Amino acid sequence: MRRREFVTLLGGAAAAWPLAARAQQAEKVPTIGFLGTTTASAWGPWTAAFVQRLRELGWIEGHNLAIEYRWADGRTGRFAEIAAEFVRLKVDVIVAGGSAAVEAKQATSVIPIVVVLGDPIATGLVASLARPGGNVTGLSNQQTDLHGKRLELLREVLPSLRRLAIMANVDYPEAVLEMREVQAISKTLSLEVATVEIRRAEDIAPVFEALKGRADALYVITDALVSTNRIRINTFALAARLPTMHGVRDYVEAGGLMSYGASYSDLFRRSGDYVDKILRGAKPGDIPVVQPTKFDLVINLTTAKALGLTIPESFLLRADEVIE
Repeated sequence: MRRREFVTLLGGAAAAWPLAARAQQAEKVPTIGFLGTTTASAWGPWTAAFVQRLRELGWIEGHNLAIEYRWADGRTGRFAEIAAEFVRLKVDVIVAGGSAAVEAKQATSVIPIVVVLGDPIATGLVASLARPGGNVTGLSNQQTDLHGKRLELLREVLPSLRRLAIMANVDYPEAVLEMREVQAISKTLSLEVATVEIRRAEDIAPVFEALKGRADALYVITDALVSTNRIRINTFALAARLPTMHGVRDYVEAGGLMSYGASYSDLFRRSGDYVDKILRGAKPGDIPVVQPTKFDLVINLTTAKALGLTIPESFLLRADEVIE
């Protein structure tokens, strides 16, 4: 090969390298780290709502967007591990709910985090709802603001309610806060309260043994541990003839008596709007945290019949969903 031909060939190859590098960079798509506190099946409707909203906004998974899903299976110790993994992967946004959001915040102060959480101010994630500051924004599900309404609904179905048991995972700070609030409101309603504390799945069966003859109904406080074991909890409650009040529709679908709370499908759908804004350049600290606009009252008539309860027609007419 002549020297001139070699130089020409070498020059062409050198010019091609930047083009190849640019092509590789162009192929890189934004990545979301999705931290699910329980299981993929439990969060299925919420994940679907989130992905659907992203599609509507032009973000299509596998095309111009990648989503790394990780599931903690209700094990709180996994939250920090998954958050640390997302930091190593250098994802562009982390989406997390409940106490997993706190772990995500502890893992990074740089990667934007979109949360679905009861009280992001009390948990120290944001400075204020209007101006979150830092790298966290999202939606407050007002879990600790709805317990009074839940007790009111429970008494409507159980006019003879005198003794209330409250179940909570006491390793989850928001659950402890709600437990205290429910206790305080129960006292104003002249209800006797028995609090039952759990920290792991193995605590559930003994709790129901201890509750025998001590309660007329069970108020179940939402968290990852409870969500993962919702069928088990409802099965024990039904066997103990205890009507249950929940904060999430899925628990009623799993055999609970009723639920009242923010629609999680709607919250996760709206979290897609937050991710969209961040991926288009908005700073999370400048995006206000919003509160829910859609609340659902759901009742399971099959469970009501198994408990020997007759639900007033006026109550059923007000329900957003009746499971039969």
